[in-house]
Parts: sequence; C-alpha cells; structure tokens
Amino acid sequence: MRYGYYPGCSLSSTARPYDISTKAIASLLGIEFEEVEDWNCCGATEYFSLNKTAAYALVGRNLALAASQDNLEQLTVPCSACYLNLKKTDYYMGKYPKLAEITNEALAAGGLSYNAGSLTIRHLIDVVVNDVGYDTIAEKVVRKLKGLRLAPYYGCFIVRPKISEEPLDDPEYPTHLDRLLTTLGADVIDFPLKAQCCGGHMTQISAETGYELIRRLLHNASQHEADAIVTICPMCQLNLDAYQSHVNRHFKTNYNMPVLYFTQMIGLALGIEPKALGFGQEIVSAASVINKIGTEPGASEPAKPRRKKDDCPER
Repeated sequence: MRYGYYPGCSLSSTARPYDISTKAIASLLGIEFEEVEDWNCCGATEYFSLNKTAAYALVGRNLALAASQDNLEQLTVPCSACYLNLKKTDYYMGKYPKLAEITNEALAAGGLSYNAGSLTIRHLIDVVVNDVGYDTIAEKVVRKLKGLRLAPYYGCFIVRPKISEEPLDDPEYPTHLDRLLTTLGADVIDFPLKAQCCGGHMTQISAETGYELIRRLLHNASQHEADAIVTICPMCQLNLDAYQSHVNRHFKTNYNMPVLYFTQMIGLALGIEPKALGFGQEIVSAASVINKIGTEPGASEPAKPRRKKDDCPER
C-alpha cells in the first residue's frame, strides 16, 4: 500500500512523536509512505479568514506537488487541520469552477496547476482502519493494551461534513478510533465529548474560554477514570497536554492526564519500544500508561514485576 505523505508543520515540530510513531508502525502494517517533496504549510485555519485566494493557492500548491510526484493517487495526512484544508481545497475546486480558475492562476506563477479530484486525500486514521483493517491489526498485536482505560478523542476537524460527499465517520458520534483501540486490547470508555472542540488557538485569543474548553475534556475523561486520552490530531494533543498545567492553575484543579497519539498506542501493541514511538517527549508524563501494560520506556521486553517492599531484603 503506497501513499503520498503530507506531514505538515506540526509533525515537524511540536508533534514529532506523531510523525515518529507513524513511520515506526508503517512497515509493520504494510504501508509505504512517500513524503511530498518541498511541501509547505497548509495555512492552518487562520489564513483562510485573512485571504481566501492566497489560502487556497497555498494549499493548492501542496496538492499540485503531490499529484505530480511519481503518479501518486492517494495522499495521507496525519494532521486533522491539514487534512481539513487539503480536503476542503480539493472539494471546493471541483465544486466551484471560478475558485479553481483563480487558484490555478496563482499556481501558474510557480509553474504548477491542479485538477480537482486528481488525488484522494485521506486522514491517517482512515488508511489504518479501512485499508489495513481491524482484523489485520489484531493479528499483529503482540502486547495487548489490557487494563488500559482510554478515552478516544477525535476533535472537531475530521468529522465535519461539507468537505466531502462521504464523511470519514459519523459527525456526531464517530467510532473508528473506539474500535481500533478495542482491537488493541484496551478498555475504551464511552467518551461523550469525543468530537467536541478543544478550542484550537482560542488560548491565544481568549485564554479563559480556551481553558474552559480544555477543562471540560479533561474533566469528562477523568470522570470516566481514563488512564489517558488518545487523539488523532496534533492541535488537540498540544492543547490538552501543554495547557493542562495552565488549566490546573486557572481552575485550581489537579488533572494529570497523559494525552497520546493513536499511532503510539498501535506501536505499543505491535511490540515497538516506547522510546522509538516518541514516548518521553510529552509534557504530562505517560509513564503510568507504559507501566500499566508492563513495559518501561525504552525497554524492548515487558518489565518484570517489582518486588513488594516486604519482599526486599535490602530494606
């Protein structure tokens, strides 16, 4: 299974563990990624509110580069914000000829052009669950995530309708990630806020509003006694992980919830060392998660049970 690969800015910086773990599991799942050469930022969400013509041209450049690269037909995008922008641009260029004309006029300045529909833009979770498949993944599991209570968090980007004739998952109550984590052997909690917004960049616009959106998610996962929140979006991971301490200070709470990528959980279940999956780079430590399934960070074998205090003669 060969796909184009658009990492986006996040996976090259704050979301490095997502990129590391994605590449670590790819070969074990039979996936071959070919990164888009000379890709550029997708503009995130803010750029579309400033200058739509420039924004579509910015995204269109990535599509044009991917479409011209070794006859790639499918483009995999791990970042949900990038996925939204690339998918939306391809869809709208096909739906609105005038938009396609203006966008291609801008691309022509760089010797590029893009015909809508030339690529099938896929989120990574789509490729994993629909192309690799749950059954194949189950056969490759060597270390079940037994005993781990996980909250599957999709965020609001990938479940949005109106960017495709066929939505990736149910926009109100998606289930792909739930089923995947169950396949890995985890106990998946019924997470009611799984498709709610994390606030995006609201922490930079109105910190109090942003913190409240994050607090709701952390509170809901804690109420259900989750060991960790597992996400498919780098923006969601960043907000819930990096701003958790801010939320605690603001609301005088004491959340200590690890926020991890679904690719890291797949990697653990496939027997890959935690360190090779980017564990240890998160802000809220995931040591409790790793220890619960019987392996220490960086260890290639499950950790041996520690002796109880009374059994230790040295003490």
